[in-house]
Amino acid sequence: MQFDLDEALLDQILFAMEDQDGEFLLDTQEGVISTLEEIEENGGDGEDDERYIPIPEWTSNDGFRLMEKFTTILRNPLVKTELANALDRGRGVFRAFKDTLTNHPAIERLWYTFKEREMKRAVLDWYNALREEWGLERIGEEPEETEDLILEDFRFRPGTVQDEEQARKLHHECIVELQTHFERNKGGPMPDIILRQSCPTWQFPGDISFVAETNRGDFAGYISAYQHKELLNIEALEIYTEYRGLGLAESLLIQLLHYIKDKNRDIRYVQISLPSLYDGFSRVLYRSGFEIYETQYLYTINKGLE
Repeated sequence: MQFDLDEALLDQILFAMEDQDGEFLLDTQEGVISTLEEIEENGGDGEDDERYIPIPEWTSNDGFRLMEKFTTILRNPLVKTELANALDRGRGVFRAFKDTLTNHPAIERLWYTFKEREMKRAVLDWYNALREEWGLERIGEEPEETEDLILEDFRFRPGTVQDEEQARKLHHECIVELQTHFERNKGGPMPDIILRQSCPTWQFPGDISFVAETNRGDFAGYISAYQHKELLNIEALEIYTEYRGLGLAESLLIQLLHYIKDKNRDIRYVQISLPSLYDGFSRVLYRSGFEIYETQYLYTINKGLE
C-alpha cells in the first residue's frame, strides 16, 4: 500500500480534488488517479482498500473557505473590497469571485499561487498522516511563500528620465487618492498646505530612484529620493493600486537601502514621510529598521466640538 508522492502524482491529486463530479481513488500500485467507475470498467475492485485509497477530500465548502482566507489576508484594499462583495453574493459566488480576479491580473496570479500552495499543504498533511500509519517519518518542505513567488513576476531597475512620464502619471493618481481620502474623512477639501506637506515638490528620477515593472514591461511603481549632505530623503514611494499588497513597495525600499549601503557610504540617515492613508506601511518600515522621530496631528474643529 505504501507509495511515493512525487510531483507527477501530486499534480494528479490536485487536479482530481477540484473535480466535484467523480469519486476518485489512488491506485497505490500504479501510482495513478482513477474514478471508481473507471476502475470497475477495467475489471478492478474499488473496494480493495489495500490497493485503492481515497484522495484528500475537497468540497465546495473548502473552496469557499479558501477564497475567504485569501480575501482576509489580501493587502490590496481595492481588490479586497471587491472580492468581499463577490463573496457576499450568495448564488454564483464562485463565478463572481473569478470574474473579479480577471479584472486584476496580478492579484489573479497571486490567487492561483496561493490556492495551489494551500491545496499542496492539504495533500502533504494527508500523505504524512498515511506515513505515520506506516511507521515512517513525516516529509515535505513548506511551499514557498506566495509573496516571494509573485515577486518573480516583476523586475526592479534604476529609474531613468525615460520613466518620468509614467512616474508622473502614477504620482497624479496618488495625489487624487490622498485628496479623496481626506475629503471623505474630514468632510472638506484638503488644504493646499497639508497637501504640500504630504507631497513636497515632485521631481523624478531624483538622485537615487528605482522602478518596478511587470515582466511584460508595464510600469507598476517607483521610489525616488534626494540627498541632502548625509541625509537621503525619500520623496516618493508609489505603487499603482492594482499592484498593491504584493510586496512591491517593500522591495523597492530594500533595493534603495542596499544601493546606498553599497555605493553611497556618505549617507548616514534615510528619511521618509508617511501619509496617514498609508499608515499600514509602517510595519514594513519598522521591519526594515526605521524609527519614528517626528509626527504630526490634525484636529478637525467641527468634529472636535461635537
